[in-house]
Amino acid sequence: MDSKSIGFMPAAELAQLIRTRKISPVEYMSALLARIAELEPKVNAFAYLDADRAMDDAKKAEAALTSGARIGLLHGVPATIKDHSITKDMPTQHGSKIFAGHQPAEDTQVVSRLRDEGAIILGKTTVPEFGWTGVSRSPLTGITSNPWKLGYNAGASSAGAGAAAAAGFGPLHQGGDGAGSIRMPAHFCGVFGLKPSFGRVPYSPLGVDDFSAHVGPITRTVADSALMLQVIAGPHFLDHTTLEAGPANYLARLHDGVNGRRIAYSPNLGVARVDPEVASLVKAAAARFEELGAIVEEVATPWAKDGPELIRFFWSAHQTGLARYLPQWEADMDPGLVACIKQSKDVSISQYQEMRERKMRYVEKIHRWFQDWDFLLTPSVSVAAFPAEKLMPDHWPTHPWDWIMWAEFSYPFNMSWNPAASVPCGFTQSELPVGLQIVGKRFDDLGVLQASAAFETLRPWANKRPQL
Repeated sequence: MDSKSIGFMPAAELAQLIRTRKISPVEYMSALLARIAELEPKVNAFAYLDADRAMDDAKKAEAALTSGARIGLLHGVPATIKDHSITKDMPTQHGSKIFAGHQPAEDTQVVSRLRDEGAIILGKTTVPEFGWTGVSRSPLTGITSNPWKLGYNAGASSAGAGAAAAAGFGPLHQGGDGAGSIRMPAHFCGVFGLKPSFGRVPYSPLGVDDFSAHVGPITRTVADSALMLQVIAGPHFLDHTTLEAGPANYLARLHDGVNGRRIAYSPNLGVARVDPEVASLVKAAAARFEELGAIVEEVATPWAKDGPELIRFFWSAHQTGLARYLPQWEADMDPGLVACIKQSKDVSISQYQEMRERKMRYVEKIHRWFQDWDFLLTPSVSVAAFPAEKLMPDHWPTHPWDWIMWAEFSYPFNMSWNPAASVPCGFTQSELPVGLQIVGKRFDDLGVLQASAAFETLRPWANKRPQL
């Protein structure tokens, strides 16, 4: 089995081939692990790779095919888990020396649901320290490289998941998104990432980030994300924020199209600086939706003007819970994270409550605006990948911690809980990927998947692979 191409096979296709015994789970896993062993030192997508357990699970999956046991939707299909998600048999280290070797006692819901449908967990993917930044490096694991250009940023706290998807380290990768950390790696790495509506996918233990963190898939195709979401979505008693509704049949209705849908396009939300190459590619991509029968109009987004002040306040304020580690660990922590923590050390409860009131009014304005539109199109990120040892591209202003200035498009929809995706829409002259963000009304995860799939039919991207 060819290890150079095997890791790029879509999950839906792989599951069917395994189920019909046309591919052996053991032979597939052996080839995939050979690919990872060859390329992982260059990419550094894994904080922890459990190759031995993956092979054992592949043998069990193969035996189950003839034993009469239940065959799940993802039987024998590999998946990775982000290192912020707790796992009972693999360490959860949060990209920090503080938690090096930390071993939780249980799996979070995403992990158990994937396993219940037969998926094989390969390991844990890398994250920046406590997910604080949009740059793919941490004190614990070092730089995770963008497979399209080694040494360059793979993007945000799901960086290892995005890099693994782009590098062909299997089809399914769990991401988390607190301000863009699914969509940003998808943008930088040229893959598909979906941040579902808040509450669509259960997650515990819950954080203290004012309910802005979402869990979702990073894959190479829209169909694989639809399949993965179908498996991991639905209510759970340990997460009181989860939606009561179970998952829709996302795959069955994936190709309903966007004919007649009203689509708004904003090149900058009125607040963001955008590099010209990124802006040009996104504008051209937005126009293509007219070929699909949609009504596309460039519009103003007056609600967006308060976003920059709000995110900078809350991003720093929510890091202050880590201040307790500074006396012992500051010298071993990411300096940018330390600066971010210290900025809000004097914020009072009354200041926080005042800003939270402003945030609620901001969110209401977003939802009122969406009454007139089915989808909003924007850039996913303002820049293409840049060297991962830097917090900012060379041609952008410097700051001790504020990476958000090149990521103004994603966080509004963490605050408002709308579903949003990043779809690959082209490459810069330096052959670096660029993503188009598709945002839907809250709860319309299916619509975002349908719009993404419709664009995928016009501009397929899964056949484009980095030359590692």
